[in-house]
Amino acid sequence: MKSLSNSQNHLAETTAATKRLERAIMLAAGDFSLILACCNSLQKQQQILNLFTESSAFKIQEIILQPTDETLYTTITKKIGTIHPEALMIKGLESVVAINQLITSTNMMRDEFRKTFNFPVVLWLNDEILNKLVWLAPDLKNWAANTIRFDIPHHQLINNPVLIA
Repeated sequence: MKSLSNSQNHLAETTAATKRLERAIMLAAGDFSLILACCNSLQKQQQILNLFTESSAFKIQEIILQPTDETLYTTITKKIGTIHPEALMIKGLESVVAINQLITSTNMMRDEFRKTFNFPVVLWLNDEILNKLVWLAPDLKNWAANTIRFDIPHHQLINNPVLIA
């Protein structure tokens, strides 16, 4: 019974987070906005994205970063070209080999994002990448509103064994 209740709570939390993401994209339509979406499971992240893109009224473009990517700004400009989407989802940060360099360069180029991109950018990340963003790019992190979480942070699982059941 406890696991069913936890499962229902988790589904409700995921649904609420998905609605917050959709609302954030809607409010930022036509302007640059940085939205952080945190999900520690790549499988769950893909399920959420599939459902979101199917039900969303927005034309959303998705970019999957490669392990060899070194800068976010250049990667985005190369992949989207001159046609700007209504929203952009960036996945694959956890696969980037030089992630510290990518985060640092993104922080230095943050003003270019605002000047060039007239659409919201959603960065999909996990807790590890989020922590790196906080430490390596605090100015960039401050541009984003509260992080939208799609699962329970790892530290909460460790500190609260009841949530594991």
